[in-house]
Formats: sequence, structure tokens, C-alpha cells
Amino acid sequence: MLRLLASGCAQGAWAHVGTRPAAGLRHPQRRLGHQASQAPRNQPPSSEFVARSVGICSMMRLPVQASPEGLDAAFVGVPLDIGTSNRPGARFGPRRIREESVLLRTVNPSTGALPFQSLMVADLGDVPVNLYNLKDSCRLIQEAYQKIVAAGCIPLTLGGDHTITYPILQAVAEKHGPVGLLHVDAHTDTADKALGEKLYHGTPFRRCVDEGLLDCKRVAQIGIRGPSMTLDPHGYNRSQGFRVVLAEDCWMKSLVPLMAEIRQQMGGQPLYISFDIDALDPAYAPGTGTPEIAGLTPSQALEIIRGCQGLNVVGCDLVEVSPLYDLSGNTALLAANLLFEMLCVLPKVTPA
Repeated sequence: MLRLLASGCAQGAWAHVGTRPAAGLRHPQRRLGHQASQAPRNQPPSSEFVARSVGICSMMRLPVQASPEGLDAAFVGVPLDIGTSNRPGARFGPRRIREESVLLRTVNPSTGALPFQSLMVADLGDVPVNLYNLKDSCRLIQEAYQKIVAAGCIPLTLGGDHTITYPILQAVAEKHGPVGLLHVDAHTDTADKALGEKLYHGTPFRRCVDEGLLDCKRVAQIGIRGPSMTLDPHGYNRSQGFRVVLAEDCWMKSLVPLMAEIRQQMGGQPLYISFDIDALDPAYAPGTGTPEIAGLTPSQALEIIRGCQGLNVVGCDLVEVSPLYDLSGNTALLAANLLFEMLCVLPKVTPA
């Protein structure tokens, strides 16, 4: 179903290391809020025992497996960028995010989350997209995610341009029905078409509305900004019932109060999180295809994701990382951390 990052031999050799319990996994002054299963779970290796430069290139150096069976959650790469309207390169995003994820650890002390004690997690490799045919790639993505979702596995996606969210939501909505959407982005991605084409990274959520994939009263878009061709660029979104939060309404403030309101909006029904890295100011995340000035800060990004703790999150993605425009790797490092934060707010992860 999915293309592995390494050969079976390399996987087998590394899997033993990847399942070693990480040192200091339990917080010395906290206890688990629930009785965890005694079954062994995958654990990213601790750099106390295994050098960060050692091992195959998987997300957080987790074991790589071909099937979602038996997993509660999985990282999945979708290396596609042929839906991009400006700077290409997001096809290299998943690999670069995985490279930078070696700096991540297993515990989130700020929130008390211990995801690897609560969930069985692995890296499912990459969806084998067709870089010469966008529609065919969307078909391949939808089919791959249908299998992931059917197995009861929550996907955390490494993009890839934002086109990929459309076929992912086709698969997610097939199981859960119309879902709520927390969309963090500089752009609303609800254009109808460009150059005569109705499918590219500026249209995924318009197509989702067309197909009834979204519960439109439970859609919030945060970080929207930038020049426009009209004075009312968000009229379509608001007419559908979306909540549109402009970046300038977020400047110089904590977003904790905003997320309290959005939590009420989302309720306990299924929620999908889609995070475009260009939501952040290009000073923090220059490695993206369509940067816009005056964006969100990394601390605001953390407030947004952590504000989803306790909600019924059924899938997440982090898209539009284009490493070619950030040779330092900081954009991919930020993306890796945000994906870890998403893992930490999944429903089965109970704070210690």
C-alpha cells in the first residue's frame, strides 16, 4: 500500500532499537492518568543510548511498517507538489521533516502528554504518488488513506502541497461523515479554479464543500492574510458558515482565549487538523512555496494545537514545507515539532 523508507532488512535491524523504552519516559513527579496496557509499544530511541545520526530516516526514528494494522496512529508522507502555484519543492518536505525529527523526544512536559505510553505509533512510509498526473495522485492518496482509516489508525501526514488534504478528507469523511476542520494557513484555499483547473493547492476546501466532506458550521480558519484580488476575499467562506480569523486579529496576543471559543464550536464530533506551514511568519518558516509576511509565531502555533487537547481529532496534516528555500532546516524542524504536538493531542493520549 505505502512505499517503505528502507528495505525490509534495514527495517528489521532498526525495529529492535526503535522499540526500546526511552530513558526518563515517566515524569518523576507525575503519574499516568489511566492504566496503560501492558503490551509493549513502539518507542523512539533515546539519544542517551543511540546517536541521533544512527538509523533509517523515519519520523522520530520510529519503526517503519507497511500496514496500519495494529496501530493507533501513524506518520505518513505524501511527497507531492505538482498542485503548487508558486515555488515548488514540497515533494521533498516529508523526507526533510523526518531528518529534523531526530531532535524530538518522547514526552511533552508542557502538557503532560506521554503519547508513546498511550498509543502504538509507527511510520508508514510514503504514498507512491504519480508526479505526472495530479488527479491520479489524488486517487492514490484516497485509496491509501481509506485503508489507514479503515484500520482504526489516525493518520498524521507529512506533506506535500495542500492539494493532498482533499483526497485525505475524502477517505476520512467516508468513515466519519462530514468532519469539523481546524485549518491554520495564510490562505483560505477555497478558490474555485485557476488556469481552468479546479484541482490544485488553492482549491482543496472548495472541493471538500462541493462534496459534503465538511461540517461547515464547525470549520475555523486561522492566520489568514495577504493581498487579494477583491475587497471581500472571504465572502464565500463566511457564506458557508466558516469562522475566518485573520492574522492581524492574532498579532501580539495569546490565542488561548480564541481556542477556548473554537473548542466550543467543535464540540465532541470528529475534527480534522490541517496546518499549512505558511501560516507562520516567513521569519520563522521561510521554507515554503507561498510565503506571506506578518504571520503567526511558533508559540501561537503551539497554543492552537494544544488547544485541541480533548477534542475528537481523527486526522492531521502538516503541509507546504519546501526545504529548497530554507537550507538551515529550521522550517522542517518546526514542522516536525508541530506534528509531535498533534500526536500529543490525539484522543487516547491522556495527560499524566
